[in-house]
Amino acid sequence: MMISKTKSFIFLALGWICIVLAVIGIFLPLLPTTPFLILAAFLFSKGSERLHAWLLNQKTFGPIIRDWHERGAIKPKAKILSTFLIVTFFSYTLIFVNVALWIKVIVFLTGLAVLGFILSRPNY
Repeated sequence: MMISKTKSFIFLALGWICIVLAVIGIFLPLLPTTPFLILAAFLFSKGSERLHAWLLNQKTFGPIIRDWHERGAIKPKAKILSTFLIVTFFSYTLIFVNVALWIKVIVFLTGLAVLGFILSRPNY
């Protein structure tokens, strides 16, 4: 019984960390919000059905998580906004931030990979 409670606590703690990171990601474009929400939903599903249901029923976050869980889909509006923000902020980094070329290459490749993933998901 103690192992079960410990596991549950770990899942809940990690879930809340993901929620905090997701909220920070709303304001910091380089920190993705949706993957942290999806991960939080998974962790809450393992640690607390009550918190899992709460997250799925949130007005702001719930639809995003349900769309992903049920269909593996991203709404076109979210794709457009994500693409705009990724291109804007990654371009700013590539053009105006004075860092080594290899860092810019990593930023560029990361941006391409993220865009490729987002744009390859089905629409809902």
